Amino acid sequence: MAETRVQIPTKVWYGDTETTLSFPEEWDVQECRMAGHDSPPLSDDEIRSALEDTYDSSSLSELARGKHQVVILFDDLTRPAPTSRILPFVLETLADAGIPDDHIRFVGAYANHAAMSREDFAKKLGEDVMRRFRVYNHNPYEHHVDLGTTSRGTPILVNREVMSCDMKIGIGGLIPHMGAGFGGGAKMVFPGVMSIESVAHNHGQVRPQPRNAQTGMLGIVDGNVLREDIEEAVSKVGLDMKIDLLINNRRELVGVFAGHFIAQHRAGVARAREQYATACPENMDIVVCNTYPIENQATKGVWPARLSLKAGGTAVVVTQSIEGQALHYLTGRFGTDYGGKLWNPTKAGVANASKVVVYSEYLSRTDLDRFGPADRVVGYATWEQVIRELRSDYPKDARVAVFPCAAIQCPDNLDS
Repeated sequence: MAETRVQIPTKVWYGDTETTLSFPEEWDVQECRMAGHDSPPLSDDEIRSALEDTYDSSSLSELARGKHQVVILFDDLTRPAPTSRILPFVLETLADAGIPDDHIRFVGAYANHAAMSREDFAKKLGEDVMRRFRVYNHNPYEHHVDLGTTSRGTPILVNREVMSCDMKIGIGGLIPHMGAGFGGGAKMVFPGVMSIESVAHNHGQVRPQPRNAQTGMLGIVDGNVLREDIEEAVSKVGLDMKIDLLINNRRELVGVFAGHFIAQHRAGVARAREQYATACPENMDIVVCNTYPIENQATKGVWPARLSLKAGGTAVVVTQSIEGQALHYLTGRFGTDYGGKLWNPTKAGVANASKVVVYSEYLSRTDLDRFGPADRVVGYATWEQVIRELRSDYPKDARVAVFPCAAIQCPDNLDS
């Protein structure tokens, strides 16, 4: 009997390979691709042009004139931005402005995540950067400069190395976010290089009322108090140039937005809505959420099941993360029934699913707890085992939706 096959990308940062998912012929399988699934990557000339064509800001070359100490902020491997693709153009511009390598440093802006290793740095920044420049992890617990508070009472405690520089550049991805609407913009600084106390207040006390029970504030930027608080803080910190990157299904660079961290962000969001927009079918029996390209924070990619799965259906989560799920000091679990300051086990999983099936070659018993109660979550290392499990519940017909890049896709009917 013939099968229906869908190819999905997997193993982000570890080869970015493809995996084929096979389904029984009699099942009705729908692949739900984002609008920009096969967008062509930018050429070198297009990247250079985007860096010069800034939003509400002078160009990078103009901003760099007369500067002495430069910090470049970047995100970690929980974000899919191909930073190494754009860095040569940025570094070339700084060199042309007369800034020597020893006056440029990189600081990882990943807030309350675990520290990165040299291998991680090289994957994100490239080997040339590692050989030429000093690269530092951000420490959320020590070495901060106190800049007061925001109007909402959030303490502005920012990385000391960042504040020692007279030019601050941020480079990162712009993808949908359940709390801040979209990532990118000011988020590189806040929470990126702030103290854990600052982030705990913003994420815990300045929470917007969710607009949607299933997707929270996903895609909602305007009127989002969490983002407003962040942008108020960053206006006091200072961020001379923010560069946000959009990607396609192969993590190729398809959009660059540079300039003032609010103006460039809003322009980038408008394009990101189009790039990542996905039509979401309803009342599906099975929803397959491939969490590429954020497999190490797989819960970011389960939202399609909350929208498209019928009550009592089965959610399938695909996460081929070799390093497992990323550590988060604020929201992570650190024991049987306790975790970071903002740990909330009830937020995980897919409440409308009767079962969550996790497909991973790198299964971890602890990581399975992220997807729901133990009596409703099962994990398998092979796709054949997954299909066998699904067949036991759907021996004949089944309506199936497959989201190939769920962690960056977003519904095509988002609010503003």
